[in-house]
Amino acid sequence: MQIREILNFLESWAPPSLQESYDNSGLLIGEKSTEVNQALITLDITENVIDEAIDTQSDFIIAHHPFIFKDLKRIGDTHWIDRCIRKAIKHDISIYAIHTNLDNVYTGVNRKIADKIGLNNLSILRPKKETLSKVTVFIPVENKDEVLEAMYNAGAGSVGNYDRCSFQLEGTGTFRGNESSNPTVGQQGKDEVVKEVRAEVLVPNYNLRAVLSSMIKAHPYEEVAHYITPLSNVNQEIGSGMIGELPDEISTNQFIDHLKKSMNLQVVRCTDFVKSKVKKVALCGGSGSFLLQDAIHQNADVFITGDFKYHDFFEANNQIIIADIGHYESEVYTKELLLDALTKNFTKFAFRLSKVDTNPIKYL
Repeated sequence: MQIREILNFLESWAPPSLQESYDNSGLLIGEKSTEVNQALITLDITENVIDEAIDTQSDFIIAHHPFIFKDLKRIGDTHWIDRCIRKAIKHDISIYAIHTNLDNVYTGVNRKIADKIGLNNLSILRPKKETLSKVTVFIPVENKDEVLEAMYNAGAGSVGNYDRCSFQLEGTGTFRGNESSNPTVGQQGKDEVVKEVRAEVLVPNYNLRAVLSSMIKAHPYEEVAHYITPLSNVNQEIGSGMIGELPDEISTNQFIDHLKKSMNLQVVRCTDFVKSKVKKVALCGGSGSFLLQDAIHQNADVFITGDFKYHDFFEANNQIIIADIGHYESEVYTKELLLDALTKNFTKFAFRLSKVDTNPIKYL
């Protein structure tokens, strides 16, 4: 199988355009046209992971965290990143990272954590703005269903739990083709009047090109009358963190025990138990301290994440319980998330989970 086939699936799920500006997700080593036979799924890229790929004859590594972030001025052998690059290239191993773009989709990293904990009534903790556009197109009445179907199939018309959403208004379209035109309806140089439908659909910006291409291909007109309106609306399907509720309210001590068991934790760094009961839980895989005020604003009882700095714990301000479970610990199940999605979509290709513990932090 070519790498591009796997990337087409991954990037339809978590489009690269959704990664944060500081991120470096994507194909880090290799070419999309490369034929691969087996993929190793890992949280991090380390020398031990590349050795594991060599030992298991895996020629493609899919990681959550990219290992190349800063500009490279030379590739030697004194730094672990240099050694990883050299070893991967030497053994023809391609490497792909799917990082904050997978964090930012509703069915991504944070949904996996929420499912592990057993939360219901889930929503994005901080939805992103300005990720949607409205596409308005004018279609002959008799071609309306065909054109809209093509747009829906390309990713238009989804709003929350609903799909195939549109606004439609019938009216009259007029036009006249010049001597270079090839009109579908009417003749050159003659005024034409056609019954048309004005159709409006929402489109995520990352799907805009595909939707427009499908629309134009399905539309009968030589020149398709349409326009695109960028929206400042909040996109409830895209953003940082997640918030949900436990099936039943439980004591804080019970919740911490439940959190340890469900996430297989040795330790949890917590602030004072300012809430005696826990029902609403906010979370963010990895480093999520930037979302603390969002969790407080939405009246969460607990905020689960990793990498809280000492002074940032004070910002709980007796309004919420911070539960820092660690960066690795919060995201390690991303490997399972990727494996499940990939094996369901590629039933005849070999994927394996890395057995290497890449956590650089040890608890003694």
